Amino acid sequence: MFTGIIETLGSVKAIRTEGTNKHFILSSAFTHELQIDQSVAHNGVCLTVVAIDGETYTVTAIDETLKKTNLNNLQVGDVVNLERCMVANGRFDGHVVQGHVDQTGTCESVTDENGSWLFTFSYDAASGNVTVEKGSICVNGISLTVVNSQADRFSVAIIPFTYEHTNLHSVKPGDKVNLEFDIIGKYVARLLKR
Repeated sequence: MFTGIIETLGSVKAIRTEGTNKHFILSSAFTHELQIDQSVAHNGVCLTVVAIDGETYTVTAIDETLKKTNLNNLQVGDVVNLERCMVANGRFDGHVVQGHVDQTGTCESVTDENGSWLFTFSYDAASGNVTVEKGSICVNGISLTVVNSQADRFSVAIIPFTYEHTNLHSVKPGDKVNLEFDIIGKYVARLLKR
């Protein structure tokens, strides 16, 4: 389980393809603290550390993950948001994040609000996912609050700290982002369909 509070940014150093899988080799500020078989969220996608080599570590994404997330678009040199799983005695600063991306969304606009930024994202509402005003949403692994909820889009307001310390500063209109909708909202929506 994660909280959506990004610890650091990682840099993609190499990508290897093996069958339908992709192995991502990354460097990060906490590589030296990682262990084999540890879970780390990469742009909100929970992946397992399979190798560590000095300043770099490797995670593997299978075809299913590549099809449902924006990881297939990663290139060498790209930066990703990183969060290790929550420790049981840690502070719960974000919201309940599973690291299971529901779908991708598209950045529709980025508006400079003179001290903050307003990002608007659209998504395919046919999947049944919903947002609510002042509810939680996870975008590229970042726990954010919805400020404008519509049937197939939503907006989030970004403070300078989040803008500077996550990869949102490089997201522009047309870019794909990973979306994990609020777990409570997903269960409520599922129950209402019954």
